[in-house]
Amino acid sequence: KEPTIKMSHTRKNQTILFVGFNQDASRFACGTESGFIVYDTDPLQKIFSRDLDGGIGIVEMLFRTNLIALVGGGRNPCFLRNKVILWDDYQNKPVSELDFSRDVKSVRFRRDRIVVVLENRLYLYNLNDLTPIEFFDTLPNPKGLCVLSPNPDNNVLAFLGTSIGQVIIKNYTSDQPSSRTITAHQNSIHRMALNIDGTKLATASEKGTLIRLFDTGTGEAVKEFRRGSSPADIYHLSFGSFSEWLCVASDTGTVHIYSLLHASDPASSNRHFGFPLGIRAGNRSDKQVYVPSVGFFICSFGSSFSSLVVLSLNGKYSKYTFDSDQKEPKVESVISFPTE
Repeated sequence: KEPTIKMSHTRKNQTILFVGFNQDASRFACGTESGFIVYDTDPLQKIFSRDLDGGIGIVEMLFRTNLIALVGGGRNPCFLRNKVILWDDYQNKPVSELDFSRDVKSVRFRRDRIVVVLENRLYLYNLNDLTPIEFFDTLPNPKGLCVLSPNPDNNVLAFLGTSIGQVIIKNYTSDQPSSRTITAHQNSIHRMALNIDGTKLATASEKGTLIRLFDTGTGEAVKEFRRGSSPADIYHLSFGSFSEWLCVASDTGTVHIYSLLHASDPASSNRHFGFPLGIRAGNRSDKQVYVPSVGFFICSFGSSFSSLVVLSLNGKYSKYTFDSDQKEPKVESVISFPTE
């Protein structure tokens, strides 16, 4: 089914409703009250914008291709919130849609799959012809938590289970898919991230004091990192391109950067800290970035081995650089997104 759409010819409202990276963080997109905008991440450069007759609340890119998934949002949604619109930017128009009985909370892409997350259910489709593959019931999931590996050789999907603190890891790489259930936290899961290879899963709970790292192949917990002792709302988790770093953004206005290459061996500790995994608790961040008051923000590593990019919903782009001897990364640039 090919939906119809009206292009906007009136004065634009560029209030940002959504900001998110593509699969390798080489680009990011913003949904606004009047359409969407796509940028190169590092160096920052506006690639294109599409002015539509309403708001876009979710923009999911497929790497740097012409295919983009859109969901309506804002005060005057361009599309119903229970529809996923597949936009072909070569044709500059929608080419298909998926309809649901409830609002869409998030969308995830890889080159052969699309995942749509609702409040209590997740749907997996073949991307080529949009035929359904499976669906799963989950705990209430207002954040649309779900991660999908873009690695063509490791087709991993992770999402909330049906019990508090539980994550389901599905692997569709072989003809006989496998499934593992892990209890990642004692409290509700608040954020998740996969590395680009799909071999490592990072999780944070609603408490926000500990970040746990799991091997997706075995389901075993392999590392644990302490963000702090006070509760925090974790905004975002992201791995480095080669899984050498993990960054954690929170409402404390801080991005913690953890080295995954030099963290202590979990087997060397006999302190369980009340969590029945037998893994080391207390590996603290190697570096910290203090972000000015910007409200909600996300982060990812830049094009170089030692740079970090922070994006906020108020339209600020910040880039930081660091080296192995710096505890606190250096601010390289702080600018506003070009929206015109």
